[in-house]
Amino acid sequence: MTASEQTTTTEPGAVQKMTLPTLTAMVIGGMVGAGVFSLPARFGVATGILGSLIAWAIAGAGMLMLAFVFQNLALRKPDLDSGVFIYAKAGFGDYAGFNSAIGFWASAVAGNAFYWVFITATLGAFFDSFGDGDTVVALVLSTIGVWAFHVLIARGVRDAAVINRIVTIFKVLPILVFIVVLLVNLDAGVFADNWTAYGYGDLGSLDEQVRNTMIITTFVFLGIEGASVYSRYAQKREDVGRATVMGLLSVLSIFSLVTLSSYAVMPQPEIADTRQPSMVGLFAHVVGDWGEAFISIAVIVSVLGAYLAWTLMAAEVMYIPARNEDLPAFLGRENDKGTPITALVVTSIAVQSVLLLTLVVSDALNFLLDLCTSLALVPYFLAAAYSLKLALTGESYEGESPSAQRKEGVIAGIACVYTLFLFDAAGLEFLLLSAVLLAPASLLYVKARSERGRRIFTPAEIGLFLIILAAGIFGVVSLWTGRIAL
Repeated sequence: MTASEQTTTTEPGAVQKMTLPTLTAMVIGGMVGAGVFSLPARFGVATGILGSLIAWAIAGAGMLMLAFVFQNLALRKPDLDSGVFIYAKAGFGDYAGFNSAIGFWASAVAGNAFYWVFITATLGAFFDSFGDGDTVVALVLSTIGVWAFHVLIARGVRDAAVINRIVTIFKVLPILVFIVVLLVNLDAGVFADNWTAYGYGDLGSLDEQVRNTMIITTFVFLGIEGASVYSRYAQKREDVGRATVMGLLSVLSIFSLVTLSSYAVMPQPEIADTRQPSMVGLFAHVVGDWGEAFISIAVIVSVLGAYLAWTLMAAEVMYIPARNEDLPAFLGRENDKGTPITALVVTSIAVQSVLLLTLVVSDALNFLLDLCTSLALVPYFLAAAYSLKLALTGESYEGESPSAQRKEGVIAGIACVYTLFLFDAAGLEFLLLSAVLLAPASLLYVKARSERGRRIFTPAEIGLFLIILAAGIFGVVSLWTGRIAL
């Protein structure tokens, strides 16, 4: 049975349809979360205005190519659902698809834990007991939040998606207010000094400055595949690609303007030292104390909306592989609302487990952010590589002009190069940590294949498994010896 046949025959009985605005809101809602509120200080530590413009140009171009990849795949392979997982599976085999799905799911889990730490860190500015989101009180509040959202989502995907669309509108508005207020109060002298920020100290070469921003620019764009993940719910298949590109261009404009407006009102060293979420301190610097409460409320609303979108996506990406026989069958169960309930339970438990680690991990916010981003790179790369494979082989281009095939091949090639560049920017530490998670997760793949009487590994897949296992063992040894510090 082919991947496409498996996908079309495992459609759930009752599918709730989403319109283009709702799909676009899922993309924007997934991307506009905690990351945007941390942008000023994360950029302020690394670079000035010139470096930030170059970084956003590179990130925007790279992510736009990925957006086009998902758009092209949605049109070329309309029978493939749950994009991130199914594209890797169709292009490179069952085990590659499994690792793509698990990597994406683990990335969502780390990101969702980050969201709760970010919320409680925001509250820490008003209540000392929350600290930087890594105290017992913060853990208790986060736990309540995890399971409250679990109950909401369990009531039905459609209800949760509509709520996300409403929340997306309300969380974008305060960010737009932030941008307008800071630009109106632009200090030309401060802006000029921040152009390169060399007068404040050594930030390294321009190349180093840009490289040091790559992980945060990638993190804030995670969620670009949101419409692709929900392709089975789209009223019109072409809306999947449109929602992806529209969502990407919208958030790119927002993110770059947040960064540039920040450099307009405060010197780079002061931006770098601003407490996270740094948008809070910058807005309060301009408008006074009320600005702290205004942006803090926006942070909480925004992050809760992003958490909702990402929990939905995480459950979907565990549910679909189970329906396609790449994860144990119990993960493919639904409740009477059509929600993938077992996958949702496992996701909520995993988020809860990661939150427990925040009590012992140093700098929990940045650790979870970087881990989340690193785990997402493999699924993105495999999707881009599959699109490139289609263009090179001509599969799905029957009757198309050679120019269209070349154009989409170039787009996919650029997307591949961009994701490989991000692997380098992430660093060996987080790639090894990713392998530490992926290696034992392969037991789920073995169980899934065994319970259905299917061959576990092909010769090529054995080689891939051994590479992941070796990297995982090396990662564990590095953790044990202190080479990798949490």
